Amino acid sequence: MADTKLKTLLVVEDNPGLQKQLKWAFEGCEVYLAGDRASAIKLLKLHTPPVVTLDLGLPPDPTNASEGLAALEEIFSVAPHTKVIVVTGNDDRQNALKAISLGAYDFYQKPVEPEMLSLIVARAFNLCELEEENRRLVAEASSSPLDGIIGASPKMLEACRVVEKVGPSEATTLVLGESGTGKELIALALHRLSPRCDAPFVALNCAAIPDNLLESELFGYEKGAFTGAVKQTPGRIESANGGTVFLDEIGDMPMPLQAKMLRFLQERVVERIGGRNTIAVDVRIICATHRNLEQSIKEGLFREDLYYRISEIVLEIPPLREREGDKLLLAQVFLEKFSQDHGRSFRGFSDEARTEINAYTWPGNVRELENRIKRAVVLAEDNRISVADMGFTNVSDSHSLNIREAREHTEREIIQRALEIHENNVTHASEAMGISRPSLYKLVKKLGLSEPGKQ
Repeated sequence: MADTKLKTLLVVEDNPGLQKQLKWAFEGCEVYLAGDRASAIKLLKLHTPPVVTLDLGLPPDPTNASEGLAALEEIFSVAPHTKVIVVTGNDDRQNALKAISLGAYDFYQKPVEPEMLSLIVARAFNLCELEEENRRLVAEASSSPLDGIIGASPKMLEACRVVEKVGPSEATTLVLGESGTGKELIALALHRLSPRCDAPFVALNCAAIPDNLLESELFGYEKGAFTGAVKQTPGRIESANGGTVFLDEIGDMPMPLQAKMLRFLQERVVERIGGRNTIAVDVRIICATHRNLEQSIKEGLFREDLYYRISEIVLEIPPLREREGDKLLLAQVFLEKFSQDHGRSFRGFSDEARTEINAYTWPGNVRELENRIKRAVVLAEDNRISVADMGFTNVSDSHSLNIREAREHTEREIIQRALEIHENNVTHASEAMGISRPSLYKLVKKLGLSEPGKQ
C-alpha cells in the first residue's frame, strides 16, 4: 500500500485572516497554526515539522522583528535540521537578511502570493528529504564492512565494487592512491569482508619507522638479540596470525628488508631476529603506497619480484579532486560528526564556503578536508561554516563567472602541477599535457609564471 502520509508544515503567523489563507494554500500538507513564539515551540516539539513558515512580526511586539528572530533561534535550538522560511514586510529586507545569517532557509516578503510561497515550501521539503536520506545512508554505512568509506562519485563507487569482490578472497592486494585518500580504510574494509574478519587486523606504516627498527617490528626478536632486547617479542606479522597484516607505504621499505619480506610471502614463515627457528604464520597481506612502484623498480629502489608478489590484485583509489560530487558530501558528513563530538550545532555551510569546497583541488585529499572541517567546527562563531572558518584566506579566482579568468586559472593550476610532478622537466611536462614545448613556454609567458629551467 502506498504511503499517503501528509507532509507536516508549521505556520507561525499572528494574523487570523492570513492564517486561514495559508492553511488553504497548503491543503496538500498537514498544517499546524501558531500565533506566537510559545505556541510555535510547543507545536514544534509535539509534531516535529520539517518545514516552518515564520512571520518575524510576532506579539507582544508585532511591529518589531525581535520576537520573530528570537523564535527563529529557539526553533533551531530545538530542531536544528528544520527549514525555516521567514515572512517579512515589504521594507524589512535587513531583518530578512539577518534571519538568513541566523540559519533561515529562505525569506518571502508580504503581501503573500500563495503560489510563490508554495513553490519555496516545496523546495524546502525536497531538501529535507534529501538530507534525511543522506543521514540514513551514513547511519547504515556505520554498520557496514565499508564503514567510513563515503562517496557517490562513479570512480569511488567502482572502487567500492572492487573491494566487495576482492574482500572475501585470499588475494594479496596492493592499494594505490595519494596520501590522504583513505587507503587504510580500504584495507580495513577488505579485512572485514574476508573470512578472517574476527581475527586481528594489524597495520604498520613502513615510512613511519626507522629502517633499523622496521625489521624487528615486522618479524620480532629473541631475548638478547641486540642491546635493549630484554625479552622475547613476536613481530607484527606473527601477532596477526589468522588475520590480516596491512603494510602501508610499502614503497618506502628498505631494499634489504624487501628480500626478507619476499621470502615470507613465498614460504609463509618468519624468523625472529636472533632466532634460529622458523615460525609458520597464516596471514593475509594487504599493501599500500602513494609511490609509483613501476618507476621505483626502474630506479632500483623496489624489487620487481616483490612487486609481483604483492600485486595479485591492484586497487586504485581516486584523489578527491577527481571524485565528482563527493567533496560536499564528505564535508557535510564531517560537519555532522565533529559537531556532535564538540556539542555544537550548525546550519551547514555558507554559499561561499560551498563554492570554495567544490573549487579547491584538495592536495591533501580527504584527510585535508577532514582537518579543515574539524578546525571550522572548533573556531566558528556563527551557525554556518564560512570560508574563513575553514582557513581559506585567499579564495581562488576559479569562482569567477568570467570565462577567460576561469580558463586562465585552470590552465595555471594544470601547468604548475605538471611541472611539479615532472620536476620542471619541460619535455616531460608538455608531453603529459598533450602540447608541444613551444606551446608550454608560450602559456607560461602568457600566464606570468616563472619560466621553468631547461633540462
